[in-house]
Amino acid sequence: MDKKIEQLGTLTGKVLLFGGVYSNLQALESIKRIAEKHHISAENCINTGDLVGYCAQPEETVQLFKLWGAKSIVGNVEIQLRDGADDCGCDFREGSRCDGFSQLWYPFAQSKLTKNSLAYLETLPDHIQFKYAEKNVTVVHGAYNNISQFIYKSTPWKFKEPSFTATKSDVIIAGHCGLPFYHQNDEKLWLNPGVIGMPANDGSPQVWYCILDDAKGKFNFKHHSLDYNHQLASQLMRNGLLPEEYARTIITGIWDNTEILPPIESGLQGFGISF
Repeated sequence: MDKKIEQLGTLTGKVLLFGGVYSNLQALESIKRIAEKHHISAENCINTGDLVGYCAQPEETVQLFKLWGAKSIVGNVEIQLRDGADDCGCDFREGSRCDGFSQLWYPFAQSKLTKNSLAYLETLPDHIQFKYAEKNVTVVHGAYNNISQFIYKSTPWKFKEPSFTATKSDVIIAGHCGLPFYHQNDEKLWLNPGVIGMPANDGSPQVWYCILDDAKGKFNFKHHSLDYNHQLASQLMRNGLLPEEYARTIITGIWDNTEILPPIESGLQGFGISF
């Protein structure tokens, strides 16, 4: 199947990058305010996929994002929802805790999304490409050839290289793994802005995003933490239908388990994130 790639041309000025909204309406409202504070137009705001996920307001989240007019690619969750699939397609190990939790939150999301929202998800591209400060940039979810591939900072470069080769890109902006990081190799940059719908397993309820800046014609980027009404987000998740463990994570900033993480990232649980 041919990929749908949205070409944005050359972008200038600040660009707001984030991912994994995960049906967290309160976090989406907060990131939208960040864009307004920095005078970043909706066209320069890009989500790396998974608008829908673990939290309590999938329909409201999709509708606010649509109203905002920001850019997004599909995550594996969007693909599964629009195709009417029975699972989230997250590539969790069968029988794992994450797999078990997905059997709660994914049907919940399916039951809440209207035809209007599903039709909107159909419009989202597989990838976004643009030029920024003379660099060719491609936005992927997991990796270019595997939307559900978990790529972390510790993931060897040989697993990142194929996305650069396939897209002829200098920069890959990615999501899916839930952790913010960057990894530079020679002139290539793999940049994950982080997700806003769930904490980054760092012991803080804050979530993460990134801003690009082309001041003086240079490709500059900086990760930022985001405060939002996490108490409300957690309270809404305690509805008897969603995993209590995820509602707790929203507050504690600690993941229920680290089964999807490589040893290095697993060992950093609760230690905070610094760049």
